Amino acid sequence: MSDRSWASSIGVRKSMQANTGRDTKPELALRRAVHALGLRYYVNRRPIKAVRRTADLLFPRLKLAVFLDGCFWHGCPQHHTIAKTNTAFWSQKVATNRRRDVDTNERLTAAGWTVIRIWEHEATPDAAARIAAAVTAMRRGSSDE
Repeated sequence: MSDRSWASSIGVRKSMQANTGRDTKPELALRRAVHALGLRYYVNRRPIKAVRRTADLLFPRLKLAVFLDGCFWHGCPQHHTIAKTNTAFWSQKVATNRRRDVDTNERLTAAGWTVIRIWEHEATPDAAARIAAAVTAMRRGSSDE
């Protein structure tokens, strides 16, 4: 492995490359729970086509975008841990993710979207109920659905 790699070892590199950008266990659990509440949604779609940001669950008619954020990757205030190796790299990576999350929220809100962010540590039934409550409230205020 070269000295320029972001990974501290071959094992770490393989482990990190195995991480997927979608269909993680928390995402699948949340999708199942939301679906079980009778809600239908799109998965891994851009709310705004011209902006390269993908929501985990998307309710386009309601303009509701749901993001499920990983505690490590997005710097959860309760559970984020500082990497023991390549500390500067990983803290920059998380800081960049957090800035992008704020920018995403601002762009979507400016375009009339509602954004719900859920931490991966949140109880799935609670997160699904929060989404369902938002959908219900938005449907009451909308003549579309």
